[in-house]
Amino acid sequence: ELDPREVEVFYEHISNAVLWPTFHDRIDRLPLRVEGWDVYDAVNARYADAVAAQHRPGDVVWVHDYQLMRVPALLRERIPDARVGFFLHIPFPNPEIYFALPTRDWLVEGMMGADLVGFHTRRFQGHFRAALRRLFGLEMDAAGYVTWRGRHVRLGGFPIGVDAAGLAARAASPEVDAVVSDLASTPDERILVGIDRLDYSKGIPRRFLAVERLLATHPEWRERIRFVQVAVPSRDRVAAYREFRKEVEGLVGRINGRFGTPTWTPIHYMYRAVSTDVVLGLCRAADVLLVTPLRAGMNLVAKEFAASRIDEDGVLVLSEFAGAADELTDAILVNPYDIDGTADAIHAALTMDPAERRRRMRALREQVAANDVHRWVSTFLDTLTATT
Repeated sequence: ELDPREVEVFYEHISNAVLWPTFHDRIDRLPLRVEGWDVYDAVNARYADAVAAQHRPGDVVWVHDYQLMRVPALLRERIPDARVGFFLHIPFPNPEIYFALPTRDWLVEGMMGADLVGFHTRRFQGHFRAALRRLFGLEMDAAGYVTWRGRHVRLGGFPIGVDAAGLAARAASPEVDAVVSDLASTPDERILVGIDRLDYSKGIPRRFLAVERLLATHPEWRERIRFVQVAVPSRDRVAAYREFRKEVEGLVGRINGRFGTPTWTPIHYMYRAVSTDVVLGLCRAADVLLVTPLRAGMNLVAKEFAASRIDEDGVLVLSEFAGAADELTDAILVNPYDIDGTADAIHAALTMDPAERRRRMRALREQVAANDVHRWVSTFLDTLTATT
């Protein structure tokens, strides 16, 4: 158990108020003064101690994500011959941004305690390679290895997937059917859906502005679309998140006030957690799913959408800055910073020929099924055990 101060400093301050914004290209969100790296390291050491206490010869250790970037090196000190993998679930930023951290060397040294360091995309791996080059003068060889303090550390790209078959089966359940029925639109109404944690990296304000722009430039969609945005509460003990919630809710009120009528509200905003059945029901009912993060390691909602569309219909509008964009090329890809361009993409999705919608969705579903979470796990672990 972590004590309250450790939770506050390690988790809320360093992990979520410093590392998260930096790795999502938002150094403008950093506190003016950053303290607590000693607590971050101490908590990471406690994880390493716990692993070392349980470790037996032949065990494989898989360390996950930005909260535990120091664990591989700390574990290496305790068990020099341990087989350790590290996977970063968020982007690794461009070095020009990453170097804003005063602990930039120290964090990379922590990751390099692993035998295999994995990322979602080649781009994020490339950023990490550039950081290694600039910090330590090291290069990756043709086989994907970096020589690090007498050891060979392998770098690799392993795009995470979802349980496609399981989601498809659950999407066909009576419980999800009931949600879809409740959401059923009139023949002339289209449903847009967004499902996100309430986080400034998700692009929610610009998404709302794109919907506003759509209604302004294409008045034929007024009273004919319903945009359901689920915003799952997140990190509300971090000041930046509390301020962001006010910004989002203010936008909802302004846009609904501008375009709403006594019988129609364009944006249905839900600030709460919802069940998996509701998520799948929203995905199945959506004519268009909007996934427009400003930066994301992967974004699994986009893949869950494809997996759940057992009717092989619906259109995915996806940010080119999500890791998923490298794989889901049959989505309509957008620059989420381009409000007008995103509005145009939503209009294109709403007016797409049915045969084209189905062709794209079939391709998305094939991609998601072929590269599911089970393949991600086996590929990473097979690579880790084969690393020399």
